[in-house]
Amino acid sequence: MEVYLVRHTTPKIDKGICYGQTDLEPDQDLFEQELRKIRHQLPQDIEQVYSSPLVRCEQLAQQLSDEVSLDPRLMELDFGHWEHKRWSEIEASELSSWMEDFVNVQAGKGESYLDLHNRTCAFVKDLMVSGHQKVVVVTHAGNMRSFISYVLALPLENSFRIQLTYGTVVRITLGKNPFEHMLHLTPHF
Repeated sequence: MEVYLVRHTTPKIDKGICYGQTDLEPDQDLFEQELRKIRHQLPQDIEQVYSSPLVRCEQLAQQLSDEVSLDPRLMELDFGHWEHKRWSEIEASELSSWMEDFVNVQAGKGESYLDLHNRTCAFVKDLMVSGHQKVVVVTHAGNMRSFISYVLALPLENSFRIQLTYGTVVRITLGKNPFEHMLHLTPHF
């Protein structure tokens, strides 16, 4: 199965603000340009498009297909009471505790990265038995890093070394067993 992971386009929000499950609109000044780049990296014969239900993903997914399956497991990390606050306003001790062990510590009493990873893995396992051969998954950087970690068996604490800009497309092949999973550095149609 070929999976094209797509990070949403640039959201409309000021820099320096913590957002995960905050529902943000895409930046309309950049949307069309970023959409063209994304489309150029996707094959024409996609069977199914899955998306996070957050509007910054859903609007992009709807431009890629008339039929989109929304799945809450594809939502970004829930930052709890940190959502929509400036990073500089978050209590330093709370932020420090999370940064020391972001895999296991809940961000703002919301979710830990392990919580997000468990959601993502449940989605991947369901995807593998869906019967589809080519799918697009429109989601967020945290979920994409989690998905890549699953595919490559990377420790979660190392996944934040993977840089994913807005509109990034990553092609993955899911095999019948973990040794057949592959990450492709360039799209191939």
